[in-house]
Amino acid sequence: MTSAARCLYSSSVALPESIPVRYSEEDAEYITVRPVVRQTFRQDDLLDMILSVTGKDAARIRQILRSGTVAYHFYRYWWSGFEASAGDLSAALQRFPDADPSRAFRMEECSAVIFEGGSPRLRQLFELMRKQASQRKFLRSKSLWDFLIETARANPPAYAEYSYAQRADVFRLTLKQEDLAKLMEAAARLAPRNLRAALRVLPQTARIGFVCPRPKAARRPA
Repeated sequence: MTSAARCLYSSSVALPESIPVRYSEEDAEYITVRPVVRQTFRQDDLLDMILSVTGKDAARIRQILRSGTVAYHFYRYWWSGFEASAGDLSAALQRFPDADPSRAFRMEECSAVIFEGGSPRLRQLFELMRKQASQRKFLRSKSLWDFLIETARANPPAYAEYSYAQRADVFRLTLKQEDLAKLMEAAARLAPRNLRAALRVLPQTARIGFVCPRPKAARRPA
């Protein structure tokens, strides 16, 4: 082992229970002076935020903890970086859910659908919440959510992943051309006026992700 490697291992520390964090709005277009907010995060709060960016990738999480910065939801967060031991980080991550392909799809548990583009890398076009999609147009007996229920019953989506950003299991349905045509027709017929602008992305849609949150008890205790 090199001296640099020995130094790195010797500097590994137990994960702190609380971490002083600063954050500010991030502006990628030009340099501006933004107010900086200071807050103390619990260990799980910081890990929860990082997981939303990385997924359960221990190597990336260790690198972010070491660098002491992460961008999340248009904010940049900073803290005094530290080298977390692999064992402590592994134990901490066990408290968070893992993907579970054995979970059955249940439309009644879904809180939203995500329309995704057809590029090789999944690209989110628009997230439609159940409450929004359940609105009925005047004199219509069905909603767009009712149509999505019928679609999922006819073509059950397959388990895809656990999303830490959504705190939910995601089931995906790949759309055939005729499926997309039916979806666009249903949106034009059933979606209320306040959704029309957002649903203009539908012609680019290749997949629908059904977002099904797990019960809060799914995080394992320390």
